[in-house]
Amino acid sequence: MADPAPVDPPGSWRTCRFCGVATPDTSPTCVECGADKPLTPADIRTAPKRLRRRVLFTGALRTLIVVGVVAALAYATVSAVLSGPPSTAGDPLTTSAGYEVGPGNFTEISGEITGGDYVIGNYSSFDPVGMEIEFVVYNSSEWSSFTAGENPTPTYAATEAYSGRIVYTADVTDNYYFVFTNPYSVTTHLTYGIYVATEYESNVGDDGFG
Repeated sequence: MADPAPVDPPGSWRTCRFCGVATPDTSPTCVECGADKPLTPADIRTAPKRLRRRVLFTGALRTLIVVGVVAALAYATVSAVLSGPPSTAGDPLTTSAGYEVGPGNFTEISGEITGGDYVIGNYSSFDPVGMEIEFVVYNSSEWSSFTAGENPTPTYAATEAYSGRIVYTADVTDNYYFVFTNPYSVTTHLTYGIYVATEYESNVGDDGFG
């Protein structure tokens, strides 16, 4: 006789399959990013290996961001400028790095995303902590408009905040530019650090997704 399927006790929290945020079992969607079908602990235990790896990765990434920001703050006390982004070979949208950004200036990471694939991650300000960040995503044509000083239309724009979560899915294959701007006026002379961590995820062959 086969073992019965695992059953979670009433009141068990679920986990978002996209961003890893804990969600009450009474909610049909993620309370953070709005993704549907949050996973119960039983779902995670019986899910395909690829889906389990992604859920474990997003949870580990959230913890890593907190640890990384603390480490970056310590490093910033002895170094004014952090090194450039170490990227995974062949995948520039899998990266983690700190950047020093002056008032009115920006930093960006970019790379090709296949239609249907997505990028997840986090960003936050430090040194000092709590400074607002403007985060937008441009496709290749709008990036050209942005660099030309015109009025581009982003494919995604977040509310200005000192930290945020990245969950971005590309509708079509293109080069995409993740732009992080220090929105303060140059007259403030307010330069601060922006820490960014991202992971490129392919949606191909994931039977446990959606």
